[in-house]
Amino acid sequence: MPTTSSPSSTPPPADRDTQTGYWDAAAGQKVFTHPLYAPWLADVDRQTAVLDYGCGYGRTMADLTQRGFTNLTGADTSPGMIAEARTRHPALRFVTLDAPPTLPLPTENIDLALLFAVLTCVPDDAAQHALIAELARVLKPGGTLYISDYVLQSDPRNRARYDEYAATHGPSAPYGVFETTDGATCRHHPEPCSQLSSLLPSTPL
Repeated sequence: MPTTSSPSSTPPPADRDTQTGYWDAAAGQKVFTHPLYAPWLADVDRQTAVLDYGCGYGRTMADLTQRGFTNLTGADTSPGMIAEARTRHPALRFVTLDAPPTLPLPTENIDLALLFAVLTCVPDDAAQHALIAELARVLKPGGTLYISDYVLQSDPRNRARYDEYAATHGPSAPYGVFETTDGATCRHHPEPCSQLSSLLPSTPL
């Protein structure tokens, strides 16, 4: 697989953190494999109000349903992904975000929010902070934010992708951002994930 796309394929800044056109086009083609860590869910009440932000075509929602969870909401910025999710899982609840990251949910409404391989699709720091702030708004006091994402890779292919993006976009671009051949802009995060920790509110959710 080629490592990078040409700089001309980079979405404009206003679109880079939603990339709606890309995800709409990919809705019926992408296969997501980011794992759900089942043992972590063992003690979670099956009536828990769960939000899957960046739910895509509903793969994780379907997995949670099979594990007995009954109060689920999936949200995504891509109308195409939500249409695909509703086709595949018509009994589940999905919403399209018209003004992301704003959610059509009341404050302190959710017990558990999932971000599975979502921040990798939101390359800019400010947009990541805005997303986490919105999730903090809808989470109940004592609620849980479950983040699972991709860390920086050390193999030559990925390092070349990071370096090319940095060379093209300058020192202000976070290291670990890269472009894919099919038109997406993605980000891998440092490990230990101090950058991800910095997104969290200073007070417990």
